[in-house]
Amino acid sequence: MKLVTFREKNPNENRLSLFPPAIKKLTGMGVEVLIPQDYGLHLEMNDSVFQEAGAKTYADEVEASGVSDFSVRVRAPGIEDIKLLKKGSIHASFMDPFTNPAVLDDFNTCGISSVSFEMIPRTTLAQKMDFLSSQANLAGYVAVIKAAESLNKIFPMMMTAAGTVTPVKVFIIGAGVAGLQAIATAKRLGAKVEAFDTRPVVEEQVQSLGAKFVKLDLGDTGQTDGGYAKELTKEQMEMQQEMMAKCCEQSDVVITTAQLFGRPAPRIVTGEMVNRMNPGSIIIDLAAETGGNVEGAVAGEKNIINGVTVIGAKNFPGHVAHVASQLFGNNVLNFVESYFDKEKKKFNLNLEDEIIQGCLMTHKGQTVNEMYLNITGNK
Repeated sequence: MKLVTFREKNPNENRLSLFPPAIKKLTGMGVEVLIPQDYGLHLEMNDSVFQEAGAKTYADEVEASGVSDFSVRVRAPGIEDIKLLKKGSIHASFMDPFTNPAVLDDFNTCGISSVSFEMIPRTTLAQKMDFLSSQANLAGYVAVIKAAESLNKIFPMMMTAAGTVTPVKVFIIGAGVAGLQAIATAKRLGAKVEAFDTRPVVEEQVQSLGAKFVKLDLGDTGQTDGGYAKELTKEQMEMQQEMMAKCCEQSDVVITTAQLFGRPAPRIVTGEMVNRMNPGSIIIDLAAETGGNVEGAVAGEKNIINGVTVIGAKNFPGHVAHVASQLFGNNVLNFVESYFDKEKKKFNLNLEDEIIQGCLMTHKGQTVNEMYLNITGNK
């Protein structure tokens, strides 16, 4: 099997989809791995590092696309790149199918079986290939570092001869993977941390990291089978926002991480809530790329609103691209390895497998993902 990766075309994407340790294991399985020349140069990694792991470099992208049995990227390719892929081959990447449905039409038109990494079920069995979690973990870390850089205070308490410096107060909304890592990182830096989540089940996890879990009786909440928070009613949202307004008002740093699977991120922090915060405070919106939790947040921009700095996250894992690429490559390895037929040296696209059913988007010219079809109403 020829597994081909490509240089990312998105100017905001600096992560790699394959990394030397993963390549070494793939080639050891009998997979032929092809990477473009100067693949990791922007991360100060020469081709020799990848070649020593077993990869072959190519100069002609058209030729490499045409021989690929399995192609992988971080972000989905455009139609011009999809046209170059071998008909009947498999492609896998972050496809963002709910906001970019046209990409499915492109794969169907070109006869490519496509896998969307973000659609991999978040189950125990699929944990080792959970791309969303590995990258969200890094996003939570980067969010705190960005806040610490932007804040005009230090995070820890400090006792000096000149007086005692009190620790900053950090309020984290959403205790998923990104939120929990943000809590852990803020605590390591010495901050006083509070967190809120609509799912009571995460209270113990928040407390285990040393943070205070802010409780609010919203009635019936919970989480989906995939581990995502359920969408709140209008009344529940109003109750939540009033509580959050008070917490935000008392905080130096607010980090929002709330996202809904297949839908725009919920608006949690309103302009009025921002205005109630003290000048010099920092808000990091980790959901800015999917609609944003914070009014006034724009992905990739830093805006000052009534003295409060609002930072909209944009590819935060890319700020630590070396580690992000390493984890992404391990996820790719685990996914391929789980379905690789060692005798036939090919990827076994088992249509009866639960994980494959969850992430396979197109196959033989048809959109086949049940969850996608149900959510979009295209079934």
